[in-house]
Order: sequence, then C-alpha cells, then structure tokens
Amino acid sequence: MTKSELLSWLQEESRQWETLLEQIGLERMEQPGVAANWSIKDIVAHLNGWQVRLIARIQAALRGEPEPSTPWPAHLQTDDEVNAWIYESNRARSVREILDDTDRLFQQLLAAITGLPDDVRIDAAHHVIWLGEKRFSASEFFDHFHDDHEADIRAWLAQVES
Repeated sequence: MTKSELLSWLQEESRQWETLLEQIGLERMEQPGVAANWSIKDIVAHLNGWQVRLIARIQAALRGEPEPSTPWPAHLQTDDEVNAWIYESNRARSVREILDDTDRLFQQLLAAITGLPDDVRIDAAHHVIWLGEKRFSASEFFDHFHDDHEADIRAWLAQVES
C-alpha cells in the first residue's frame, strides 16, 4: 500500500463516519444508553482520547524523538482506567467541542501521514505504518470504532429511529 492509498482509505472512512454522525444528529449525541450508559458523545470522546496518543507517537517518530508520554496520568495502567479518565475529562465538554476535536485530530493524522517518507512501509491488510522498528496503526480510530462500537451504535440508532 502506498502513502497515497492510505490517505485515500482514511478519507473514505472519514466520509462514512461523518455520514453516520449526520444520521445520528446533534440532538441525539448526548442521549445515554448507546454502550452501557455512554452516549455517542462519550464514545466519540473516547475514540479521540486514544487518537491523541497515536498522533503524538507518529509525530515523535517522524522527528526522531523518543516515545512521548501518554496524555493521561502515568499511574493509569489498564485500558479501563484510561477509558474512565478519558470519560471524566470530557463529560462536561460540549458535543461541538468533541466533534471539533475529532475533525482537528483527523487533520493532524492526515498531516502526519502526508509527512511520511514516500517509501514508507505500510502493511495494506492492517494499515500499519512502519517507521524503522516502530509500528503504528493508522486505522486505530476506525478499526476500534468498527470492532468495538459500531454494532452498539447502529443497534441504538435503529431503536431510537423506530
């Protein structure tokens, strides 16, 4: 897979994501119960929280810098602890702020990938970028969405639309 193909794939995934968000509508973004008691806003903030880390790691690797510290406190060790911190850090923020973060982070990811060397090694099957011995899943946001949240969101959406 080339860098250009990866960028095209990410842009198509983003278009599909935006279509889903439009279908949900701003007025339903804070309704709880999508995944346990989380709302769409909570899920989007959760995805964003992990995306921040991915982008920082890619940017540091491109600059030849060591692995950056996590955006969450270092004492948090498990995914559940990190997810709880992300939830608490974002629950008072508005839907618009969360969605603006998503857009900003996606643009940062595209810029980071655009800045990759043209001969960068990319695993087409998993959209994994290799920078030396370091590997980064460029599809982390969308893969996590598809694997862990999409079914819940679509089931919830079908229920609220019926």
